[in-house]
This record gives sequence, C-alpha cells and structure tokens, in this order.
Amino acid sequence: MSYFLFIDESGQDHQESPYEVLAGFAIQDKDLWRFIKDAQEIELSCFGRRYRLDGREIKALKFLNKKTFRLANQLDPIDLFDRTELAKAALDDGENAGRIKLTALAQAKLSYVKQIFRLCQEYRCKVFASIVKEHTTIPTDRSMLRKDYIYLFERFYYFLEDKPEEPPRNSGV
Repeated sequence: MSYFLFIDESGQDHQESPYEVLAGFAIQDKDLWRFIKDAQEIELSCFGRRYRLDGREIKALKFLNKKTFRLANQLDPIDLFDRTELAKAALDDGENAGRIKLTALAQAKLSYVKQIFRLCQEYRCKVFASIVKEHTTIPTDRSMLRKDYIYLFERFYYFLEDKPEEPPRNSGV
C-alpha cells in the first residue's frame, strides 16, 4: 500500500502566528486523483468557479477569519443554488458585492471547509503535524534537517509501519 504525503507550513513569517506549524496530509496513492477531482467538484459547487483564478493557495487565516463567521451568520442560510450564484458574483466583482453576496460567499466558505473535511474522512486521509514554539531554536545551518521535519517524517514512518503488508504482486509467471 503506497501513500502520498503532502507537506505544507504555516506561521513561518513569525508575524501573526505564535507558532510555526508543519503539517502533512497522507492519502493512498490509488485514491489521490479521485480525491483531487472530488475536491475540485466541491469547490465548483460552493463557489461556481475556482476560488483563486491565479493559482495561489487559499490561506486559512484570511479564508476563515472572524469576518467570515460574522458575515455567514448575518442572514439565514441561503439556498444552495442561489448561494453558489451569489458567491460566484462576489468573487467575480468583490468591490461591488452587497450584503447578500458577501453573506453567500461566507456561507460558501464554511460549507466548502465542512465538505472537504468530510471528503478527507471518506478517503481515510491521515494528518500529521509538528509545532515549533520558539523559532529561535530552529537551526540556521541549512544542511541540518529541522526537528519539526524529523518529527513529522517519524510520525509518517510509524504510520506506514503499522499498515499491514501488501500481498506480493503477481509476476505473471
């Protein structure tokens, strides 16, 4: 059984976050492409388009900030079809988005996150993380592997070790 491990970091700018977080997301390689396609379908069903047209990643700090929760709750839940259309309109022309469009966009963001978490559960994804409190403890020698990476890879290694062995492939003989 093979797994694909995505790794990303957060808080390395040492500005708004008191910690650095290194996280890994593991999924069986046989499920990876279907997961990606399903995640993109969720994105399209929530926003009516790709959330970021420029290809940049979504940053959680801005995506799920306090304002998102406040806006999502300022009106009753909006019907799925209407919410998607309104959220798309807000993304396409944010400067002219009124109260209902901004509410729809905020509700779409929350729905997107819930659906992505459900998708991760459906595909039996595993999440690993390590946290560094004091960035001053990070080695400055670039030839050294940082402890947070060591710990993350160690957790992933032990996860793989606990998996049952795959039966040998038929060699065709």
